[in-house]
Amino acid sequence: MIKALDNLREFFSFEKNHQMQISKKTILNILLIVFVLSFFVTPLGDYGKVLLNRIFATTPTVITLNNRSHISDYNWKLKDADWNYFNFDRSKGKVVFITFWATWHMPSRAQLKGVQELYDQYKGRVHFYIITDEERADPEEFMTKNGYTFPITYQIIGEPAPIKILKPPGSYIFDKSGLITVHQTAISDWNNDTVDKLLNELLNE
Repeated sequence: MIKALDNLREFFSFEKNHQMQISKKTILNILLIVFVLSFFVTPLGDYGKVLLNRIFATTPTVITLNNRSHISDYNWKLKDADWNYFNFDRSKGKVVFITFWATWHMPSRAQLKGVQELYDQYKGRVHFYIITDEERADPEEFMTKNGYTFPITYQIIGEPAPIKILKPPGSYIFDKSGLITVHQTAISDWNNDTVDKLLNELLNE
């Protein structure tokens, strides 16, 4: 009789533990589903995707001296942050950083934090062109929301350019003579020793 009671207690104890394990698995599955869904329907997801893009951003590749090519010329009509026309030829003889971006394009948005840090370090010495083909409203709202202060440049659709217009987040770095030292098509980390070393070398030429 006593043995039978012990077996009964053991059975119910097993059932209780088994139910608890199932319950924990169910809760974990629900939490996982909620977490995944948050990447698609909440601001947390947007932040998470930006963060992931930054984590996987690579250091840009510097083109070896023998493989560098010149831009064709500096004749390129653009608009500045105040929507005024200007010509790219004002950057002739300067070290130039160019990147293409759009508010709707996640990787190009993600790399702008590094671009801002690069701008903070080299503004006044390097000419920066952070170029979008959008109208003013969305980029200006995005800049204000994120606290970015680099100058926006607006591309004029259909206007001939001396370089290949890259898809966001494509980027270039030119030396003072117009040699292309970096031609990057993927998201990059612009705040690193490789870029710092390159820009200082180009500025000292």
